[in-house]
Amino acid sequence: MENQYLKVGKIVNTHGIKGEIKVVRITDFENRFEIGTTLYIKQNGTNKLMEVEVDGHRQHKQFDLLHLKGFNNINDVEKYKGSLLVIAKDQLEELEENEFYYFEIIGCDVYTMEEEYVGSVKEILSPAANDVWVIKPENGKDILIPYIESIVKEVNISEKKIIIEPMEGLLE
Repeated sequence: MENQYLKVGKIVNTHGIKGEIKVVRITDFENRFEIGTTLYIKQNGTNKLMEVEVDGHRQHKQFDLLHLKGFNNINDVEKYKGSLLVIAKDQLEELEENEFYYFEIIGCDVYTMEEEYVGSVKEILSPAANDVWVIKPENGKDILIPYIESIVKEVNISEKKIIIEPMEGLLE
């Protein structure tokens, strides 16, 4: 089941008394929480999924506040604190050329242009204008690689292989 669904958010709390949930976004798609969108709640510690429909969405501070159809009271949503919001893989949108989903990049092996193994992508950070890929080398500290054209030269999803041309000092 894990491979058929992708995380898009985590319910961290309730908001108010009318059934809104406070969500930390785990997706960079603005339309993921649009009204009418189907999501699934994956409750903590279980593999059970419950299909829900978004019927209200707004942003508040760094959170997304969602209202789900049929959940009109804080008591309806309280039990979902800590649960994940997921989507089915068949809900994914087509991406432009040279755009990738995080799950496609995480786990890829990274090599230099000279075929020297650097490590594998373990995490993706989105701090500002461009993503930063966290590379776990075979030994030593994590390496941060900015996802910019001058460094990332090739991404081959089918082979799970990334070729980079590191600038001076990047791999030290």
